[in-house]
Amino acid sequence: MSENPRAEIGQMNDAELVKKLLLENYGYAPDLLYEIRGRYHKVYAWKPCALDVSGPDRNGVYFGRIESDGIRLSIEGSFLVGPKATKNIVELDDERARLYLVGESVEIEDKELHGWVIVKWRSYFLGSAKAKEGKLINYVPRERRLKLE
Repeated sequence: MSENPRAEIGQMNDAELVKKLLLENYGYAPDLLYEIRGRYHKVYAWKPCALDVSGPDRNGVYFGRIESDGIRLSIEGSFLVGPKATKNIVELDDERARLYLVGESVEIEDKELHGWVIVKWRSYFLGSAKAKEGKLINYVPRERRLKLE
């Protein structure tokens, strides 16, 4: 793989590229159809269905985004990959999970971990973050953050 996965967009089938990135980074790729759309390289995923659903919307739910250094999963993407992922999962305790959900970056014990990780609290997958220098850099969208009093 090239250093920048975005360079491979258009060089191979979208589904093949997404599955390759998922397997490399998380050790698991769900059996779904994937499409990379737009200039921000957003990934949408769906399962084929016999029901004919047509309309102006395209297939799929927002699954993640191809970044220059891998694939960043959405909250929904982390729910689909997380239960069977075999690597790059960071489990948070109650306090750090609360901080993460309000939009804060949190400290982690593994100072050597770098790159995109799935964030887990108890049995819940909270999304993905970038591990860097002993911190998880938060990517929870502002509109999906908890608002605490």
